Amino acid sequence: MNENHHDSRTNSLAAPPINLTLRQARRFILLKQGLFGAYRYKGKQGVPAFIKNTGCVQYDPVNVCSRSADITLHSRVSGYTKDMLNELLYHDRRLVDYFDKNLSIFPVEDLPVFLDTTLAGGYAEAYDRRGGDAVQKTVPVIRRLIEERGHVCAADVGVDESIVWYWGAMTSLPRAALESMYYRGELIIHHKNGMNKSYAFMKDYVPADILNAALPYQNEGERIAWHVKRRIGAVGMLWNRASDAWLGLGLKAPEREAAFKLLLRRGMILPVSVEGIKEPLFIRQEDEGFINEASSGRAVSARCELLAPLDSFLWDRKLIKTLFGFDYTWEIYTPREKRKFGAYVLPVLYADRLVGRAEIICDRKAKIMHVKNVWYEADIKQTKGLSAALKKSLQRFAALNGCESIGAPFLIP
Repeated sequence: MNENHHDSRTNSLAAPPINLTLRQARRFILLKQGLFGAYRYKGKQGVPAFIKNTGCVQYDPVNVCSRSADITLHSRVSGYTKDMLNELLYHDRRLVDYFDKNLSIFPVEDLPVFLDTTLAGGYAEAYDRRGGDAVQKTVPVIRRLIEERGHVCAADVGVDESIVWYWGAMTSLPRAALESMYYRGELIIHHKNGMNKSYAFMKDYVPADILNAALPYQNEGERIAWHVKRRIGAVGMLWNRASDAWLGLGLKAPEREAAFKLLLRRGMILPVSVEGIKEPLFIRQEDEGFINEASSGRAVSARCELLAPLDSFLWDRKLIKTLFGFDYTWEIYTPREKRKFGAYVLPVLYADRLVGRAEIICDRKAKIMHVKNVWYEADIKQTKGLSAALKKSLQRFAALNGCESIGAPFLIP
């Protein structure tokens, strides 16, 4: 199936599309993401509220200037601190870290769907096959230790052996066994100490009524459609074409096409026609209210935010380039000599434009946040308003990281 010609097929199943200008489309996504105007999410309670709105926050352990999940939440939740996420995950258990779009954090009540998905896709079996007999022999050892201690990390297992694991490199056998048990839903992350994870039995920390809850679909087609709708909501607006926004779903083009048709037929998504874009875009029906707000022309205070590399807003890089004229690549895996900017560079949002990108490194021992550089887009004027907003944003970001000063004399007088 040709990936680039879905206009007439998907659009013919729905009511006439909602017509938006390019600027209205940008504001719609930003409003949906909680990135435009006044902060919609505040304090600790704002964290699960935002995550429920988008479905998940993608997690990555790299911590150059905060982990991606913390950067994402900091840009949406007024007064956010890293302790809030830790408490919600490992004390309150309102959130859980598991696999959605790769490693992600999402509401614990969604866990049954993702446990079901790992089984439906054969992913859990694939994990077991990678580990072979060595992992299977280690599993009973881990179970006994957890029964005795309540939770264990790889170092507690006491097995000094390594195997080739799923990323193609050597890792410790206990770590592989723990990850295998975690992936198939036997274990949950009890807590983290830096990069080290301690695991416990999932049944001891997730209520039975959640684990045994009815799934929100009746068959495989509805299961795929559930995930497609969720990913549309995670970005805010998506098209029916190949995209990194679908990563982790294992979708083929016909499956995605069928999911869009089902969702349109049931009125669960709505088509949107955006000025200058030939293909239709789609939003969740429950997000239609943001259309009126995006189209109102109401003046709002211009916010400046630093965005995470794995922010769901940025999952479809081609869409971001089309709507915002901003070409972003996370260059952490790009060889140094081929990088245009830096290994860990954050997009800079100001009002309804992506105005540039910043490379930031935190020296936590010295409590200094170093702003190595800021690159503005060619068409962006560095006004006093933008400079003041960026300065305020950098000061907030330094506070998030426990830094008392900012090393950027060329930026901040």
